[in-house]
Amino acid sequence: MHEVSIAQGLIEIAIDNCKKQGYKNIDSIKVKIGKASGIVSDSLLFAFEALKTGTIAEKANLNIEQIPVSGFCDICNKNFTVDEAYVIACPICGGSSFKVETGRELNIDEIEVSR
Repeated sequence: MHEVSIAQGLIEIAIDNCKKQGYKNIDSIKVKIGKASGIVSDSLLFAFEALKTGTIAEKANLNIEQIPVSGFCDICNKNFTVDEAYVIACPICGGSSFKVETGRELNIDEIEVSR
């Protein structure tokens, strides 16, 4: 379950940034996670809740925004977005020459802090 190490990394990054800026508490962390990233949101939330105990992020919420998979097909020259985590063919024309543009993200979007 790699979500534990991801949660640990998120907490460490947030704490480091919070301390550098002179804040004492982390109220929330917002992350953007692509559907094709392989990260299970429920597992990440569970790991975050367990690991934040005893840190300045102890009262923080983890807010997850899921980013859909989207891409551009070289055959039909159209952009597409799908609800699935993986794309094996263009959903418009069925072509196999396409570029995935979103869906693999794992980004901290926002850290809400207080003094």
